[in-house]
Amino acid sequence: MSPSSAVEALSAVFQVREPDDGEVALHVLLTWHDDDSWALPGGPVGERETLATAALRHLAAASGLTRIAHLEQLSVLSDPDRVPDVRTIASTYLGLVHRDVPADSVSQDGAPATACWFDVDRLPTLAYDHADIVALARARIAAKLSYTNLAFALAPSRFAMSELSEIYGAALGYPVDATNLLRVLSRRGVVVSTGTVGRTGRHGGRPPALYTFADDRLVVTDEFATLRPPP
Repeated sequence: MSPSSAVEALSAVFQVREPDDGEVALHVLLTWHDDDSWALPGGPVGERETLATAALRHLAAASGLTRIAHLEQLSVLSDPDRVPDVRTIASTYLGLVHRDVPADSVSQDGAPATACWFDVDRLPTLAYDHADIVALARARIAAKLSYTNLAFALAPSRFAMSELSEIYGAALGYPVDATNLLRVLSRRGVVVSTGTVGRTGRHGGRPPALYTFADDRLVVTDEFATLRPPP
């Protein structure tokens, strides 16, 4: 590689969050960029670093976020003109954070961080090709929710099926019926009952049964499955 080229690691990190307006939605972590836009956390790869290590280092430095439930390489971007001035090749990563992880971004020294969570359907102006990376990451999440147990990395450790259906719905972009979801995931052995119940909801009723994922790592559960929006 010529001296005029650079390599960076970028992370598209997502969490299902419930902002003050009470609308559960998929959010992505962005950092302030120096030209009135926002960007994915990332930066140069150190001489003795792997790409993944560099991605996690830049993520922690920008936001203080270190509890990543799942990280996988997303793509390599090598368009010579994707970044002005210096040709920059990017290795991009998809990261997921459990819903119950407090992820209000605070920098490592305790000062307010320059990183914030944004609803994926209400993104600000993004630098370079970062909007394309977010779109690619969202598509990867939606695809893998169909045939793997990827939701383990978005859900809390224990959950009611109503909460898990909210998480699926936020990630997929359409409502998911809790009863049907339980039937599908139970048949595949993806979720198991904890034998415990949660708190009664705001509208009363019986305390909900709580479930957990059978595996806390990525597993292909039905390689030919496809989740589709309701008719």
